[in-house]
Amino acid sequence: ISIHDLDFNTPHLGQIAKIGLIIAIIALTEAIAVGRSFAGIKGYRLDGNKEMMAIGFSNVIGSFTSCYAATGSFSRTAVNFAAGCETAMSNIVMSVTVFVALECLTRLLYYTPIAILASIILSALPGLIDINEAIHIWKVDKFDFLALIGAFIGVLFASVEIGLLVAVVISFAKIILISVRPGIETLRRMPGTDIFADTNQYPMTVKTPGVLIFRVKSALLCFANASSIEERIMGCVNEEEEEENIKSNAKRKILFVVLDMSNLINVDTSGITALAELHNNLTQAGVELVLVNPKWEVIHKLNQAGFVSKIGGKVYMTIEEAIDACFGLKV
Repeated sequence: ISIHDLDFNTPHLGQIAKIGLIIAIIALTEAIAVGRSFAGIKGYRLDGNKEMMAIGFSNVIGSFTSCYAATGSFSRTAVNFAAGCETAMSNIVMSVTVFVALECLTRLLYYTPIAILASIILSALPGLIDINEAIHIWKVDKFDFLALIGAFIGVLFASVEIGLLVAVVISFAKIILISVRPGIETLRRMPGTDIFADTNQYPMTVKTPGVLIFRVKSALLCFANASSIEERIMGCVNEEEEEENIKSNAKRKILFVVLDMSNLINVDTSGITALAELHNNLTQAGVELVLVNPKWEVIHKLNQAGFVSKIGGKVYMTIEEAIDACFGLKV
């Protein structure tokens, strides 16, 4: 029993709190990652909140009796899984067994080679390696496969914590890369319909004369990607104008740029500034900017920034409505 040793007046309390926070982050990350892996194998749902509450409660109670900081052990979970355990009752049996072993069998087990203890864990691991799933991930997403390999090598040659860290870093790098360089879709009309689709996915789409339609493949228009999106749209406009001039030997053909904002769920001040710069550049080139289907949060911020009035209120629900309004067919 160590509850009487608790001392909150120690000068080392701040340092202990920092260490405790780091331990908590690593323990919770490892426990939830391991839990979700086995949840996927066994086909049940893992509640992360309940998992964290259970680990926190067990560590608080354990601290009253000098326990180690406990988490969802990967090795013990693997052994339990290999042994065919189905419920949390197995943990109670294991706890009682460990208690009895510590009290009564310590002297008998003291000289057991570590290699024998390791073999118990290693014998449970081959069943957890799914080569077919790794091949499936490689076919679906190369970045996810890179995270998988990073985690595998990190765990194999270092520790579970290092493996998790490598996987998390690669996953965050993927998110940042996608956010910084989001795709831009060029939309055109499907023949005989009012549907506008990506030209790369549907090559049979028909161009609308005088109009370029773009859709941003990102949920956020922010400081990380705003300038890139603006530059790519202007690049597409200039490229299209050059092609039109070569084909017809005439002057400007592009009259409107329609920006479909249906994918955007939020925009920050950098995104609004980039839209304003895009509008200014297009205006100087004699092209009008039109917005289509912005979400409530987006249009609210654009209104607050005065951008909607700057573009003359050209905001519409659908691309078809925007095109008709731009060419004066109907309002």
